[in-house]
Amino acid sequence: MVFLQLRHFNGVSHFPSQVHGKRKVSQRCICLQPQAAVPSRTRRIMESISVSGEVGGAGGAYSYDALKRLDQIWSNICSTQTVQQEIQQVVSSNAGLFSQSDLSDKAVGTFDVIVCGGTLGIFIATALSFKGLRVAIVERNTLKGREQEWNISRKELLELVESGILVEDDIDEATATKFNPNRCGFEGKGEIWVEDILNLGVSPAKLIEIVKKRFISLGGVIFEGYSVSSICTYENAAVLLLAEGKILSSHLIIDAMGNFSPVVKQIRSGRKPDGVCLVVGSCARGFKDNSTSDVIYSSSSVKKVGDSEVQLFWEAFPAGSGPLDRTTYMFTYIDPQAGSPKLEELLERYWDLMPEYQGVTLDNLEIQRVIYGIFPTYRDSPLPAAFNRILQFGDASGIQSPVSFGGFGSLTRHLGRLSTGVYEAVRGDFVDSYSLSLLNPYMPNLSASWLFQRAMSAKQQSDVSPDFINELLYVNFQCMQKLGDPVLRPFLQDVIKFGPLAKTLGLVMLNKPQIIPSIFKQVGIPVLVDWSGHFFMLGYYTLLSTFADPVIRSLLNAFPPRMKYEWNRYLEAWKYGSGLDYKL
Repeated sequence: MVFLQLRHFNGVSHFPSQVHGKRKVSQRCICLQPQAAVPSRTRRIMESISVSGEVGGAGGAYSYDALKRLDQIWSNICSTQTVQQEIQQVVSSNAGLFSQSDLSDKAVGTFDVIVCGGTLGIFIATALSFKGLRVAIVERNTLKGREQEWNISRKELLELVESGILVEDDIDEATATKFNPNRCGFEGKGEIWVEDILNLGVSPAKLIEIVKKRFISLGGVIFEGYSVSSICTYENAAVLLLAEGKILSSHLIIDAMGNFSPVVKQIRSGRKPDGVCLVVGSCARGFKDNSTSDVIYSSSSVKKVGDSEVQLFWEAFPAGSGPLDRTTYMFTYIDPQAGSPKLEELLERYWDLMPEYQGVTLDNLEIQRVIYGIFPTYRDSPLPAAFNRILQFGDASGIQSPVSFGGFGSLTRHLGRLSTGVYEAVRGDFVDSYSLSLLNPYMPNLSASWLFQRAMSAKQQSDVSPDFINELLYVNFQCMQKLGDPVLRPFLQDVIKFGPLAKTLGLVMLNKPQIIPSIFKQVGIPVLVDWSGHFFMLGYYTLLSTFADPVIRSLLNAFPPRMKYEWNRYLEAWKYGSGLDYKL
């Protein structure tokens, strides 16, 4: 008699074993191995590309492993779980003089200013060296720029010439590509064309190489391959302890370590950002129509990515690596919360949508590199100084617009006033937290930009039309175009001014009054009330800068040094906070 005995493995029946009577003759068990997960299209594309070493700064990494690491950071930010994790206390304050401490004999260098983070920090470091200060840079990687270009206008680069960092010939040397005209498009609605807006592709690798040589020629010192371990402040010095054991001292430390600076994390106590811009994209070869750019292009309606509804926006620029090379970015604004799309999920959607957006097929493109980034923003920006002798700069300070995903444009705009202010602070020994906070003051035009980010962020389970954001943008841009360059051009370069903003809002309400209820639903009453206060302050700062500034400025030389320093900062806050620094 033969019995068939079914054996189970992990709940699955396999081949039977044969049993003659009670004696087992043979037994065979085939264990089915779980099938390996199929790699995502993003992974297959990225692992097929040869990438060079990572560099510092946003967008300085291109590998799939780096993408997964950043996605893990993003997941931690979005997590709803309360993680009982003590924030690393990078900065400590000590009473007394540094010369009387145990560390004084171990310092290997003394400087006027030490800049931590070199990718954008080298610009403020070089400007300060040009003014005569002894400056050092600490950079954990090799100090060099990324391969992917920065897009900017010549007008903004000339700010670097005025600060003594470049000469005009350097701009031409660092410029990889030029293009015009530049489009603002709204899918299914229409488009607006402008000239000389983000129309240069500047090579960060070449630009930073030029500035690095300039910095060294001015006597600057660079510590490459060194990481910040901790900072100790004393009555007469700020002391930097490096992970590799070196100790450096200075009058002032500038934190240019970017969005994820450990010092900023300590100041903000690990608080979740109020909003985030997620960016993905690629630089690819195979675009035959490649002479113009998109400053912004909005999708017709919100789209599903992962478990979230998001409004997608695009930018596209010719790349300097070849006539058929083009960079395309896809980005979105969201609140960090559980269920927010991961960067890899956005990239998967990007591969689906980008070919249609650019009128190409993915199979005909040669992907050069894949680009991705996270840009957190906070309502209370710029970040005031929380410690004596330590100042945040660049992305670490939050000085960039909440609707921008790059800090280079805001850096060029503010570099002149910041380098002058830091020089005066160091020379006058005005390095207490209050005096340094005057360099990162409240700016109503920056705070007013929050309404735009909120309006461009898709709400989950919203009762507004899926095409509302695209419609709202198109109506606003139509009105700005009618009002002319003095209204449109500042806005396209992230500068908000009271007059142009008031005119635009008035014209929108006249031309499209039916859109107003949807605006209230989209952004919410509390946000509008808060924004109204910033709008009022924007007008107030405009009045102060226009009428009070000339009177006070004529009296400055009669003020004592500290008072003069403070009033210079107040005048700058009025001017830059109202956008009156912007010139066509």
